Amino acid sequence: MNNVNYDREMEKVISAYKKVGERPSLLLHACCAPCSSACIERIKDFFDITVYYYNPNIDGLEEYAKRLKEQERLCEALEVKLISETYCPEEFYAVAKGLEDAPEGGARCEKCFYLRLKKTAEKAKEKGFSFFATTLTLSPLKNAALLNLTGERVAEETGVKWLPSDFKKRGGYQKSIELSNEYGLYRQNYCGCVFSKNKNPNF
Repeated sequence: MNNVNYDREMEKVISAYKKVGERPSLLLHACCAPCSSACIERIKDFFDITVYYYNPNIDGLEEYAKRLKEQERLCEALEVKLISETYCPEEFYAVAKGLEDAPEGGARCEKCFYLRLKKTAEKAKEKGFSFFATTLTLSPLKNAALLNLTGERVAEETGVKWLPSDFKKRGGYQKSIELSNEYGLYRQNYCGCVFSKNKNPNF
């Protein structure tokens, strides 16, 4: 999609704030505890982080609650604040309508990314956060360029600054596995939605 190094772009933001001795607030959208573990560790020294758990794409209340419980447990261990939303799968199905058979990483995922990032930015604006970001760029299976372009679009629409990232860089994904083992975190094998679950049972 493009050749932007989003990890380097994040470093530029961090360096700028370090120079002036400021520590901005960040609302970090989290898909799950394992992914958020490495992301939090990567930037915890530079931002006042609050994790935001909003994932209406997750298939079933049981799975949603299981992931949320693990997110709560991790945030408590890391002494990071958490905001969670009520499970509302109809919000995901509304944007996925007509795209049920789209391939993974295609139009349905793009709609899902926008839904979750827009909600995160709106919450960040409501609560007065300096930045918003997402842990989704940690996954090797997610398109970091698309996520960042979506974040930039949402930032323009809401007026909240987007923190660029590619958390899989610098061994981020491997670090999430190590931290998951350290904290005994539940690691799911699919992104969350019923479509990825059905099409990619080993996701």
